[in-house]
Amino acid sequence: MRPLIASIRLDHFRHNYLLARQQHGGRALAVVKANAYGHGAVRCAQAVADVADGFAVACLEEALQLRAGGISGPILLLEGVFEAAELAEVQAHGLWLVVQNREQLDMLLATPADKPYRVWLKMDSGMHRAGFFPADYAAAYQRLAASGKADAIVKMTHFARADEPGCDATALQLAAFDAATEGLPGDSSVANSAGIMIHPHAHRDWGRPGIMLYGSTPLPDGDAANVGLKPVMRLASRVFGVRELAAGEPVGYGASFVTTRPTRVGLIAGGYADGYPRLASTGSPVAVDGQLSRIIGRVSMDMITIDLTDLPQAGIGSEVELWGEQVSVNAVAAHAGTISYELLCNVKRAHLQYRD
Repeated sequence: MRPLIASIRLDHFRHNYLLARQQHGGRALAVVKANAYGHGAVRCAQAVADVADGFAVACLEEALQLRAGGISGPILLLEGVFEAAELAEVQAHGLWLVVQNREQLDMLLATPADKPYRVWLKMDSGMHRAGFFPADYAAAYQRLAASGKADAIVKMTHFARADEPGCDATALQLAAFDAATEGLPGDSSVANSAGIMIHPHAHRDWGRPGIMLYGSTPLPDGDAANVGLKPVMRLASRVFGVRELAAGEPVGYGASFVTTRPTRVGLIAGGYADGYPRLASTGSPVAVDGQLSRIIGRVSMDMITIDLTDLPQAGIGSEVELWGEQVSVNAVAAHAGTISYELLCNVKRAHLQYRD
């Protein structure tokens, strides 16, 4: 069996959810969209089903997977529905849905329903991706409320730059949201992971923690362990080839790395087809049998070369942590010029192992 294994610590997922809810106060939806950021949505949801206030997914298909997995708590469709036919499934399975534009609102109001929906009405407070503009929000709210199609309306928005501590965009968005929703009854939800962690004024009735549930911080140069988060995924492989190279020899495609000394090169199973980022090539950290080392050469589709020169005990069969307990996924993401969200969501072909 190919020795690339993604070990998922469900106890760490549970720890992170409880920490996120405590930091936010009130209630918190566990965001498990995109197959729980690559961690397995059903297993992660099951791990917190007895304590979670609810869950958030992108779309109906993801919600139905949770229902089939025995998740009976509230599930919010963050993108709402894409066609009127989906509303019957929303009702049949007791789902909550976001309404974020006039077309979705018209669809909802025009479709016969046996019972009212739980609607999260979204405002575009400055991200300019989805939601009603502040000037149009109250009218949309009143139209929905008067229709009798909603048993409750949760007012929501989403931050564009909450992960930038020195930026005033979040404060401006929050001010726009508060001004436009003044006097409108019902709960509010504005804080994502970064909002929960560094914007206490954004703590309202419902938090929506995402990346922090998986043990990664959305903050630049952040150390997840320093804020009490525990990594949920540990991606590891093993050395299955070793070669000795003299100084001056190239390694890998494009000869992007050339040895400057006699070098022991270890070959491990894993590459960009498995979700490890191709741009995280020479210098990206790894841990070999618990000792830190680095990638050398370009990441290939199925294989990665690492430096074993200063690790004389390492060789065939040595375990290599690509990220997890020792190697932060944030550090790998930074080296690749991306974010941990992308890395975790893209893990493929690894054998999943769950630990409770």
